[in-house]
Amino acid sequence: MELIRDIVERHKAGEQIGVTSVCSAHPLVIEATFRQALRTAQPVVLIEATSNQVNQDGGYTGMVPADFRAFVESLAAKTGFPIDRLVLGGDHLGPNAWTALPAEEAMDKAEIMVGDYVRAGFRKIHLDCSMSCADDPVPLPERVIAERAGRLCRAAEDAFAGDPADAPVYVIGTEVPVPGGAAEDLEGLAVTTPEAAIATVAMHRDLFRDLGLADAWERVIATVVQPGVEFDHDKVVEYRPERATELSRVIEPVDHLVFEAHSTDYQTPAGLAALVRDHFAILKVGPGVTFALREALWALDAIEAETVPTDQRAGLRAVALDRMRTDPRNWQKYYHATGNALTLQLQYSLSDRIRYYWPDPAIAAAQARLFENLRATTPSLPLVSQYLPVAYAAVRAGDFSLDPAELVMAHVCATLDAYYGACYPHA
Repeated sequence: MELIRDIVERHKAGEQIGVTSVCSAHPLVIEATFRQALRTAQPVVLIEATSNQVNQDGGYTGMVPADFRAFVESLAAKTGFPIDRLVLGGDHLGPNAWTALPAEEAMDKAEIMVGDYVRAGFRKIHLDCSMSCADDPVPLPERVIAERAGRLCRAAEDAFAGDPADAPVYVIGTEVPVPGGAAEDLEGLAVTTPEAAIATVAMHRDLFRDLGLADAWERVIATVVQPGVEFDHDKVVEYRPERATELSRVIEPVDHLVFEAHSTDYQTPAGLAALVRDHFAILKVGPGVTFALREALWALDAIEAETVPTDQRAGLRAVALDRMRTDPRNWQKYYHATGNALTLQLQYSLSDRIRYYWPDPAIAAAQARLFENLRATTPSLPLVSQYLPVAYAAVRAGDFSLDPAELVMAHVCATLDAYYGACYPHA
């Protein structure tokens, strides 16, 4: 995949450049990503689906990989973003969605999933077998993680039948942060040691060659390590470059590899820029953009309460909280507060488990009605300034309108702008 490999090669040549990986299946987030890319003339947009969102069983979005590709491409067409500048990726592709099964069964499913992703046109493949399955030890030995990654790489290579220039690129790693933010205490977060990082690369390189995947190894573009960034419900561990100095340097002599940084959500613009400078040239963001989405939707709910008669209101916020309490499957392992504290976690946790609920029919209907109400009674500029000051500035600049969907996207774009500034500091 030349678009991504070109950025990696430019970074390896000494240019401070990176790429943002937006991991979201929400249409407003994806449309905002394309809008922001057009506004800033970015050379590539990288959208990734996770194995929990999209897989052969439908994931929590109900989409298989081919569905997700069609969905994203329809949003690109809607915004006028060129398809030839779009790269689709698969994030955490491995047995993560099936860890309740024995390892062999889970890996069989993971092989099918990876093949489906590649056949559907996904070209950046994160091979993540770092999680233990039902009959595995905890933690899983690094050698086993690497062997399983090689097995999935073979499945991906077997599934690809196109132009060699368009062959998949891969991301490896054994110290992979949990998708969606940490559930444990962050006080003792340790940066990956340089020795561990380079040993992981060497292990994968040797295993790939032993498995007849030497050509695929030349398309491994990144390894996932822990640079010392993470977040939980209400805390963010900020990037401290001095803690990662040696880790940063160890990747410099390694041909065609950079680091991929997960859990960069909520880092400051300066922190993101420092990560790219320090060779964490692929920045992943997921909950950070859907958290911004939720902020904007709650702001619109407040504007509706100011402008729409009580009996006509959508009450999106109340509907969403009711559905989350009725169906706690997607948050009950993570949120353990009670009473008002739980109400706050359901809405405001940085891990943003509410993102799993936006496709819920009742919530989607309430959002649609909210938008209808605010299109029938257009919010005034003073109200937008009160509840969505960032979107207000974007409206005043002429980049977005007062349409509710546009206001949401303007707010999401403010988060994405920090990533753009980090990845293209000299643009």
